[in-house]
Amino acid sequence: MLDVFRKTFRRPFQWRDFIEQSWFIASVSILPSALVAIPFGAVVALQTGSLIKQLGAESFTGATSVLATVQQAAPVVTALIIAGAAGSAVAADLGSRTIREEIDALEVLGVDPIQKLVVPRVLGMTLVALLLNGLVSVVGIAGGYFFNVLLQGGTPGAYLASFSALAQLPDLWIGEIKAAIFGLLAGVIAAYKGLHPKGGPKGVGEAVNQSVVITFLVLFFVNLVLTLVYLQIIPAKGT
Repeated sequence: MLDVFRKTFRRPFQWRDFIEQSWFIASVSILPSALVAIPFGAVVALQTGSLIKQLGAESFTGATSVLATVQQAAPVVTALIIAGAAGSAVAADLGSRTIREEIDALEVLGVDPIQKLVVPRVLGMTLVALLLNGLVSVVGIAGGYFFNVLLQGGTPGAYLASFSALAQLPDLWIGEIKAAIFGLLAGVIAAYKGLHPKGGPKGVGEAVNQSVVITFLVLFFVNLVLTLVYLQIIPAKGT
């Protein structure tokens, strides 16, 4: 990660690779993210709506489901899709290049493989994670609204009014910050495992599996830390 930070600002920046990798990552992540966001938002809306109804606070169903989607569900779903779809592809690509000794050939030619191959992929995953988080949030909120209004008998006005009453701008920022950090971590882990496979082609497959599993574990832990810090720094609206 330190190498990525340091070599991001070293000239020349690989703009063509960055654009190509961003487009590839987006192409393999947009549809799965949207399809996962619909049931995810629906589950959050149904569960929170049922619990809120038991407590007699149906008017706050919209705020509860939307805040849960924006702060937690959308960044996590984005991270899982990015790590599973894009991260595995990055690890497999770099791993195959490593066992074919392309990385060694680049170093012999005086080309830095981190600057040439890793930086565009990591930055691409970070950018796409930011954009996908917005898409997942919108689709998840729309799914939650649909299921709450049609299946649980909620009213559109109460759903939107409670959200505007309890939500605040930092709730959106923390979701975007989480998505960017998750995309960065997924890219760094996938690139590292791809550049260090062991045992030939079999090692590439193992590196891909390890990158996905390690990324999932790290993302859930980082999500816990960021949530705790956010709740300590930014008080809830109205408190």
